[in-house]
Amino acid sequence: MQYLGSKEILNNHKTGFLCSRKIPADIILKTYDWAIEQRGNGKCIISGFHSVIEKDVFHFLLKGTQPIIMVLARGMKKRWDDNLIKEIDKGRLLIISNFNEKVTRPTIETTMERNKLILELADEMYIPFVLPGGNLEKAIHEFQNKF
Repeated sequence: MQYLGSKEILNNHKTGFLCSRKIPADIILKTYDWAIEQRGNGKCIISGFHSVIEKDVFHFLLKGTQPIIMVLARGMKKRWDDNLIKEIDKGRLLIISNFNEKVTRPTIETTMERNKLILELADEMYIPFVLPGGNLEKAIHEFQNKF
């Protein structure tokens, strides 16, 4: 496993956030409200922050000061956005990858593995929507005790 940032962030109580890519509009708004509430409460959120809804949640969380953990479905990037580097330097963002640098793009398989890692590392989960029969449903099946 590779880490970029302070591994001390892993000592926080972690709320995992996963969501199917296809999500009803009413759940999107509730998810935004949830993200703002977590930010306000200083909760550490762990997610892949890869899908559109997850990127939106990440955007809301970055406006706070709470710790955030991003788990990649690919190897570590060689270059990172300056804003992310600033958050890493502040000690509030940890990026984790379970893949080597040869894995340069997420695949269904690496996404499934990433989601399982999030489910393993999280102390509790928030999953606002699971598409029936989708890949996320398959990944969470073995982690029912987290909800």
